[in-house]
Amino acid sequence: MIGLVVVSHSQKAAEGICEIAAQMGGKAPIEPAGGDDGEIGTDTTTIKNAIESADDGQGVVVLVDLGSAVMNAELAIEMGDTQAVIADAPVLEGALNAAVEATNDAATMDSVVEKAEDAREYHKVN
Repeated sequence: MIGLVVVSHSQKAAEGICEIAAQMGGKAPIEPAGGDDGEIGTDTTTIKNAIESADDGQGVVVLVDLGSAVMNAELAIEMGDTQAVIADAPVLEGALNAAVEATNDAATMDSVVEKAEDAREYHKVN
């Protein structure tokens, strides 16, 4: 199954997003990578470890909140051996979509990224 990693500047935010996404896609491996030693920020090693933990051999889709989370996720992917890709998606809505798609037996890295990125088009009010 395709794994997911949620990268946020806040450990609590990453954990909360993973908790919500797990309700929708309970079978998918979802790992948080938030904060930097309990502070606000992101850490390449934390992200790399989360990617490795979420991987069951089929790859990992990474969702990020903003700014340096993208840069550190890119570095973490380069540092590791896991096939991983960053989805250009809103982190919460994208994680929900990705979690649901990841539970599909026919899911691929591309299909999980596509579903996550579909969340860019969501409107919360009309």
